[in-house]
Amino acid sequence: MSDTHLPKRARELPAPLLAELAQADVVFHAGDWVDTATLDLLEARCRRLVGVYGNNDGPDLRARLPEVAYADLGGVRFGVIHETGPRQGREQRCAARFPDLDVLVFGHSHIPWDTTAPTGLRLLNPGSPTDRRAQPHCTYMTATVAEGLLSDVELHRLPPRPRR
Repeated sequence: MSDTHLPKRARELPAPLLAELAQADVVFHAGDWVDTATLDLLEARCRRLVGVYGNNDGPDLRARLPEVAYADLGGVRFGVIHETGPRQGREQRCAARFPDLDVLVFGHSHIPWDTTAPTGLRLLNPGSPTDRRAQPHCTYMTATVAEGLLSDVELHRLPPRPRR
């Protein structure tokens, strides 16, 4: 997930996403948490959390999270970062910056993204589970890592939230 922006964009994380946490071996958050309560919640509920701070995260979150995080999961090398710059040239720019990664999870735009750079680097943006902006749905992603391969990457669309 990325760009949760709590409690400004929503009061809480959506129930379907919270239900997924118990099933996940690892949860990634690509920044813009906005409040430390969300970080505390995920640290308490997740077996393993890999997160970074985003441009909307203040000193408390920046003191607890890195700008870039790395994880080797089942032989797949992951990186997490909040912002990757403009859409145009993203694959080449990220492949040059992260030549040793297999997958880069990023956020910032709130726009779901799943592409592969010519070098083989897979770029994934899960969108936002709480702030769809111009997208038709709030979203998050799940994937499977097994035997050194990433598979079953799925973008989950969340039902609309009731109006406040």
